[in-house]
Amino acid sequence: MPNHQPTGSSKYQVVVALGEVLWDMLPTGPRLGGASANFCATVGRLGNHAVLASRIGTDNNGDRLSGLLGELPIDIGCVQIDPDRQTGTVTVEINSKGEPQYRIHEGVAWDAMEFSPSWKELAVHADAVCFGTLAQRSVLSRAAIQSFIGALKPCALRIFDINLRQNYFSEDVVRWSLNHASILKLNEDELSIVFQLLNLPAPSTRDRFRRSLDILLSAFPLQMVCLTLGSDGSLIVTHDDHFRQPGILTTVSDTVGAGDAFIATITHYALRNASLVDMSEAANRNAAWVASQPAAIPDLWPPPFSERATALEA
Repeated sequence: MPNHQPTGSSKYQVVVALGEVLWDMLPTGPRLGGASANFCATVGRLGNHAVLASRIGTDNNGDRLSGLLGELPIDIGCVQIDPDRQTGTVTVEINSKGEPQYRIHEGVAWDAMEFSPSWKELAVHADAVCFGTLAQRSVLSRAAIQSFIGALKPCALRIFDINLRQNYFSEDVVRWSLNHASILKLNEDELSIVFQLLNLPAPSTRDRFRRSLDILLSAFPLQMVCLTLGSDGSLIVTHDDHFRQPGILTTVSDTVGAGDAFIATITHYALRNASLVDMSEAANRNAAWVASQPAAIPDLWPPPFSERATALEA
């Protein structure tokens, strides 16, 4: 696993979520969402100094987002305000299996993020940053994200939660991100797309997941690859270890935000140099909890899960 050397308190690490914040327009009504906001909420609830670096509009949706974010353990001092563009929204439809289908609206505030002086200062102090492909769909935000990653201190964890949505990704963006990440998180569908997109030799053996993650570790300067497998749990592979975690039994409401809770928990434990066993079990339990709730950021956070993190640090 990554050997992280924190610069501050082992409990209050500075963890940045870099990317989209928006309204998920669910069948049950609008809810706060976006991969970066979802990640930030979980990593903050686990006891880190969670910082959201994104951009919203001056409209009513932006005001409501600011109010809700302010009620969570999230530092919103680096959320930029766009005077011209609207706050982002996504129309979400849930199929019979509880799986979301997204229609992501374009030309919104988080498509125009800027690498401002405050973001440069934040990058210098960050212990970890999580980013994906969706917020890199525009030239402006892609430049801001890549500049932020370039300004990080060498020991900072760079978590690439690939989040392939609709057609908002390209070979160049995926390849650049893989070359600048220390931890990669993806699901089974995304694994197949990445191998096709980058023309990598896909294994056809029974142990194809393990072999596929080994190929990614060899092809890019990654330290860890996390593969989520839905109800079948997850597989985490590093250069010298691996662990397959069975799924956690739960009644699924919808899976929106479950993957974000998973990688946020992985980040929390990786910063503390936890074992793959500990981080896998905690990540799957937190993801299962989110999947059991009707929103990406549940109103309640189950005490047993957060207490597990506290016990690890003791």
